[in-house]
Amino acid sequence: MSDTVPDSAPRPASDVSAGVGFAGLAGLLGWIAFCRSYPALADQFGWAGPHQPLSGPLAALSALLFSSLPMIAWSLLVDKVHRRPSTGIDWALARPMPQRLPVSLVKLVGLWATWAIIAGLYCLARWYWNGNYLFAIEVLATALVPLVALSIPYVLWLDGKLTEPRDHAWHFGAFLLRRDGWHGEEIKRHWRAWIIKGFFTAFMISILPHGFAAVVNADFAAIADDPIRLGLALFELLFVIDVQIGTVGYLLTLRPLDAHIRSGNPFLAGWVAALMCYPPFVFAFMGGQGALGGQYGVLAYEVNAPGWGHWLAGIPALAWAWMIVLVVLTAIYAWATVAFGIRFSNLTYRGVITNGPYRLTRHPAYVSKNLFWWLSVLPFLTTSGSIVDIVRNTVFLGCVSGIYYWRARTEEAHLLGEDAKYRAYHAWAASHAPITRALGSVAALLQRW
Repeated sequence: MSDTVPDSAPRPASDVSAGVGFAGLAGLLGWIAFCRSYPALADQFGWAGPHQPLSGPLAALSALLFSSLPMIAWSLLVDKVHRRPSTGIDWALARPMPQRLPVSLVKLVGLWATWAIIAGLYCLARWYWNGNYLFAIEVLATALVPLVALSIPYVLWLDGKLTEPRDHAWHFGAFLLRRDGWHGEEIKRHWRAWIIKGFFTAFMISILPHGFAAVVNADFAAIADDPIRLGLALFELLFVIDVQIGTVGYLLTLRPLDAHIRSGNPFLAGWVAALMCYPPFVFAFMGGQGALGGQYGVLAYEVNAPGWGHWLAGIPALAWAWMIVLVVLTAIYAWATVAFGIRFSNLTYRGVITNGPYRLTRHPAYVSKNLFWWLSVLPFLTTSGSIVDIVRNTVFLGCVSGIYYWRARTEEAHLLGEDAKYRAYHAWAASHAPITRALGSVAALLQRW
């Protein structure tokens, strides 16, 4: 298969419209503005209770609601995603209850057993009972009983409309109940999807409160003339946008929204590359301080490297310019998540995104994130003046960038095997996406050398 397409070839249509993510972004920013303005609103309307910004964990969780509802509304009312064949739903179908009930009961057994096993894994893994993860476990434990109760009418209703109700959960339930018809490959697909949801949902929820509180309580007026402090506050805001929209993506894996997980990455290399970048594994490889790296990981790249704020503190003009560049890179990173709308999640295939920053490169989040780290950490500038520190920091940050390149390649291999549309987009980007085309030219030049 050729990696290029004719210059006249159109960009494949995205499975998620730009409006979905921007609707969620508007809802999120509106909630943040309300939380920041709550003291003034409470004073004006005489509301009872403390008159202070709403920056607690429950406000951070509520932000998920204000992010998700506009995206759900846009998806259903404007894009009408529930009508797409990829949902597997035939709304004209009216399968009678006696016909669907046996299938639904097996599916519920598979689903509940999956949740019980994941809950058991949470109990066994000690890192879920320390620090920020305690909040995530409390949220998930509180949600468990309502989820079990709601799953019954949801599954019974949906099985009346699905063209093939025997999905991955049914195969796992049939395996547990020793029913005929289950297939091992379907069970593998089921568990790949649920391991991804279980691992990343807990992580995403765990990091919601801190960033949200920082944004709600930030005094932007007091730091408006300080490029370093203002930059840090804007980074926090953009990371909150990324985390909030991303968390919604992990939660709303629903067929009626056409946001279900079609498949999890089947390649071990993809899992290894991805998990190295998240707790608890990240602490062993890259440490626990800074944006990702730290002082104690195998690939620690910030040793005696205080970063851009330290080196540019006495050069205001350059500090402002540097801050703007870093903010733009962080904004692209957040935009890459917003573009997914309700379909964001690692290691999954849930449709193909071709708009927004994905017109520039197939991996806008990885490109912008790594450029941000190089420009913010400045690993080749150290307070120790040690050549060893400079070499180590630079080499190890290069290794981190290499890990993200590895992640990108495994993700591409997964999607290329799943969807003809992604194969068309992959080829289109090689010829038309400016960053991908430029990187391809550099790679070709290096190969010729």
